[in-house]
Amino acid sequence: MKVETLGDVIDWNRALHHRLAECLARGSDHADKDLARFLLTYLAEHEASLEKVVAGFEERADPKALKTWVYDFLGREPIDPHEADTTPFAEMSFDEVCQSVFGLHNQVIKLYRYLAGRADTPEVRELVQALLAMEEHETMQLAQQSNRIRDM
Repeated sequence: MKVETLGDVIDWNRALHHRLAECLARGSDHADKDLARFLLTYLAEHEASLEKVVAGFEERADPKALKTWVYDFLGREPIDPHEADTTPFAEMSFDEVCQSVFGLHNQVIKLYRYLAGRADTPEVRELVQALLAMEEHETMQLAQQSNRIRDM
């Protein structure tokens, strides 16, 4: 997927959450340990939910903001949404799963922070800041829930 506009960034982010949800669900089907299976199932459901939340941004966003070019700011596709396909979640430890998932979320947050700092119109700034706030909040929620699962 070629990322050129803010709308492409949102679509890319939606695709990332979609692929991650699929891979986590597949990993949960093959996980040996109950705790890992529970974590993978929870994360897969949360990522599927995030896919819908991100899609909602695209539906409600100002069309002008969605058409804003961002390719000048991005040297390449930010993160490959198919990167999760090669991650063997079923074979990972609890901590490795968390590290992998939070690593992807942190890359998305870093991208949105970067774009927020370069937004030149109020509509674009508002959209990117809303996306950033959502990703930060959801990542924090994932961390809290993962810690609760670990304590079980």
